[in-house]
Amino acid sequence: MMGDIVMSIKELQRVRVMEQVMGGGLSLVEASGYLGLSYRQSKRLKASYSIRGPVGLIHDNRGRRPANALSESEKEIIMNLSSGKYANTNDSHFTEMLEEREGINVSRETIRRIRRSSGQKPKRRRRPVKHRSRRPRKASQGMLVQWDGSPHKWFGDDQPPCCLLDAIDDADSKLLAAVFVPVENSEGYLRLLSRLLIRHGIPMAIYHDRHSIFVRTDDLWTIEEQMQGRQYPTHIGRVLEDLNICSVQAYSPQAKGRVERGFGTLQDRLIAELAIEGITDMKEANKCLERTFIHRYNRRFAQKPQSSTSAFRKIFKPEIYLKVSYAYEAVVGNDNCVRLGGLIIDIPEPSPTKSFAKKKVFVRQHLDGKWTVWDGDNKIAAHKSTPLKEPVRSWKIRKPSQRRYGKEALQVYISSKPAAPSRGHIPVALRGTY
Repeated sequence: MMGDIVMSIKELQRVRVMEQVMGGGLSLVEASGYLGLSYRQSKRLKASYSIRGPVGLIHDNRGRRPANALSESEKEIIMNLSSGKYANTNDSHFTEMLEEREGINVSRETIRRIRRSSGQKPKRRRRPVKHRSRRPRKASQGMLVQWDGSPHKWFGDDQPPCCLLDAIDDADSKLLAAVFVPVENSEGYLRLLSRLLIRHGIPMAIYHDRHSIFVRTDDLWTIEEQMQGRQYPTHIGRVLEDLNICSVQAYSPQAKGRVERGFGTLQDRLIAELAIEGITDMKEANKCLERTFIHRYNRRFAQKPQSSTSAFRKIFKPEIYLKVSYAYEAVVGNDNCVRLGGLIIDIPEPSPTKSFAKKKVFVRQHLDGKWTVWDGDNKIAAHKSTPLKEPVRSWKIRKPSQRRYGKEALQVYISSKPAAPSRGHIPVALRGTY
């Protein structure tokens, strides 16, 4: 006696049609039309049905183990890696890590099935998004760079948080530069800009939020600013002006969505890779970014730009060192010294008949901490390295008797924090390098 047979609705329909064919109620041509099969396939089904009965209409591969199926031992290896070493990776990232690091080549869907069957939930839950109009990408690399910072526990929940600053190209979402810093501040963005300029050159524009690092948020306008119709820029704003980079403000996180979404991917993948490498400090993490991660990220996520031409402009390292720095205006004292808070820079005597007393000079602190003093295009003094300090804007209103030496309000350097500059500085030797 034949036991129970499990059949699909489609196979049951074929049984009914074949019963009609075998009983003479339908021709094989008519049966082919009902079943949506060719005449040859219907003929094969009839032959199988006549010999084996309804079982002959069931595909022979049913219940058979696929030839390319993973063995139980292979599944166990994958589950152990998934719950241990690669627990913080998503399905796609885990698939890539298995191929690159473990030599296990399986599909993402296989990984997804194994993880879900073992009770491991997806890393992130997908949420419906609000409708927003999409801004088309720029045509060429270097036309627009988006940069931002993401404070996060990048080295694990048991480590203190830090901030990752990154810059991506709007044309192809390529990760141009990235750097870990303790907090999101102007020093971090100067270091990020320096890496960007060294690796790629000067972009046409940079897209950023309205953080006070980039945009003046105070309501104090000096008489000079009112006459000019614009406020003096922040440190980052001055550097961008010196480099002839257009500063573009974003008025919502969604406006710079490409860099925001990029941080979602970085928080998903970079945290996992840093944990795999056993990295728990910013110095080693920055080395990892430069050594392998940025290249691998771009290989996986960078798009092809519309145009193969690049809008980046060449810049030389000495110019980067000079311009990507803090800068201040100062007045030389009667003793030929420049005083900025607790710092005193002594200006060497140029000649027995010349003095810089009462002269307005331009003072720069470079990213290595060293100081230089400039009279126009000439470097007249230098000072050893001191720790970089985050600038804040502090204004000191001058007395009427002091205004013959300059502006009626100064941005002063506080002993604990330096202040922002009022204008840029480009020596003659470096002009024309744009």
